Amino acid sequence: MYQHTEFDKQFIRLRAEQYRDQLERFQAGKLTDDEFKPLRLQNGWYIQRYAPMLRVAVPYGELSSRQLRVLARVAREFDQPDPQLLADAQATQEKLGDIPLADGRRIGTRLKYGYGHFTTRTNVQYNWVPLNKSADVMELLASVQLHGIQTSGNCIRNITSDALAGIAEDEIADPRPFAEILRQWSTLHPEFSFLPRKFKVSLNGAREDRAALGWYDVGLQLLKNDAGELGFQVRAGGGMGRTPLISPVLREFLPWDQVMNYLEAVIRVYNRYGRRDNLWKARIKILVKSEGQNYIDQVNAEYRAIVEDEGGPHTITQAEYDRVAANFKEPELDLTPSDAEAETLALLRTASAENSDFGRWLHSNVLPHRLPQLRAVVLSFKRLGYAPGDATADQMDAAADLADRFSHGELRVTHEQNLMLPWVRRDQLPELYKAAKALGLAKANIGLLTDMIACPGGDFCSLANARSLPIAEAITERYQDLDELWDLGEIDLHMSGCINSCGHHHSGHIGILGVDKDGKEWYQITLGGADGTDLSGPSTPGKIIGPSFSASEVPAVIEALLATYRCLREALPHDTARAAHGQKHENFIDTVRRVGIEPFKAAANAVRHNAHAAAA
Repeated sequence: MYQHTEFDKQFIRLRAEQYRDQLERFQAGKLTDDEFKPLRLQNGWYIQRYAPMLRVAVPYGELSSRQLRVLARVAREFDQPDPQLLADAQATQEKLGDIPLADGRRIGTRLKYGYGHFTTRTNVQYNWVPLNKSADVMELLASVQLHGIQTSGNCIRNITSDALAGIAEDEIADPRPFAEILRQWSTLHPEFSFLPRKFKVSLNGAREDRAALGWYDVGLQLLKNDAGELGFQVRAGGGMGRTPLISPVLREFLPWDQVMNYLEAVIRVYNRYGRRDNLWKARIKILVKSEGQNYIDQVNAEYRAIVEDEGGPHTITQAEYDRVAANFKEPELDLTPSDAEAETLALLRTASAENSDFGRWLHSNVLPHRLPQLRAVVLSFKRLGYAPGDATADQMDAAADLADRFSHGELRVTHEQNLMLPWVRRDQLPELYKAAKALGLAKANIGLLTDMIACPGGDFCSLANARSLPIAEAITERYQDLDELWDLGEIDLHMSGCINSCGHHHSGHIGILGVDKDGKEWYQITLGGADGTDLSGPSTPGKIIGPSFSASEVPAVIEALLATYRCLREALPHDTARAAHGQKHENFIDTVRRVGIEPFKAAANAVRHNAHAAAA
């Protein structure tokens, strides 16, 4: 895990002090709302539907247990709305009405507080922190080197990577030192502080793309050329939102030491020609799409000028790389076999063979590690009674305790809105399972339907057209049977409350998008999206299966889609690797691609027609 230098610590402390001064001048009337707005946004403070929202950056997903405990303190002590504000907000939400379920029950919104929300870009968000306490929160965060710097505004945002970075079995090179170098370089860079629109960068160091590179403004894939030299494949111009686009490759192989020079060229050209006159056309994806090869040519020309005319001022020296890489300290690991190892391995084999809950947890929540004595373990924050990715103060404290006991005090926030323990000894898995199960964090659903991605939606976000959380709750409640979930197999369900796509609905095998029709909540369904993983295949947006559905129809639509999959899926040969793990049928995404969306579309429309007929 990265060990912050004294300069890092001082920088974050000074930023918190500067913000306190800005807040006090605003409260004294010396700064107008318009003058204060960019100052708060640059530190992660939004104004949402009912209250300020704070977004805390977790660069490339790494957290210490100490940091997580401070995040728990923020939830417990500061994510506390004024009672009248909460009552008024709840009354407003209740006017939207409950969502009726097929069994006659109804699901509505009960606004919660005192928790943090893990996002798809490894940030942590809070929805109820009063603005007059925001400086106190920033100083508390700074005490453990956390902050909200550049988690908002038209700048380079939090830089993300694969949650398995540095420990993956299939890793070509560790992307974290490069992510940290880019973070330091891009923070407060004058060229990047006032871009036409927000700008997001993701890095991947493994053979499998677990960082959704094709969907980012810039995606960087570490690789080695035929000579064994390390470099990056560079992509630019991906993004979701109103116009979902997959980024083209700008450079098949860029030497690793040139990555900042090349990114400077990418962003200079964007800064020069990006559309500042139209918010909906301001992202780099629109420029790349409209200019095509001309954009790539201009970037390469700018890159040559940076290297040849300016002397390559951002070339990463070996000494600088070594300095940053040395700050990623591995814990002192005890890798000697334990006396109980043989017994442990026997237990693991027995549990898997019996297909028990523990065996399922081993298969879905426990991931391979580059060190064979270790495993990475995912704590599931997708459970009944909580929105996807939400963690109360007590749950964050409990997860920090698990990290101290089993993972040398380290955790990772995952793209899927869970927490991962990266340094777990294999012989401690039974003990960890028992402890996590007692906390409700050992649900064996990682990668399955209920391990869904969802944004906060209309319950909190002022941009949302519809609520996400009641829909997520209805689906989660319907699919609580682990036998049924495992029979359905791996399915990426992603949900967004508006076209901004914070829930990544475009890349879901099943995508749900909230839309507004005549002031009411409706939902558009897509099928066949992919994020770039081996399971999903190359990044691609899902296809819309027809006109939008009412909120009351969505749970039944999901059920109809899955019933259709059950009818159409093909059995796997008994000798395949997946069949060896107990999977008997092809995955949902493979069935959709084999047969097309028409059978699924017909099934969904049948539910729509039946529901409308019943309502009439």
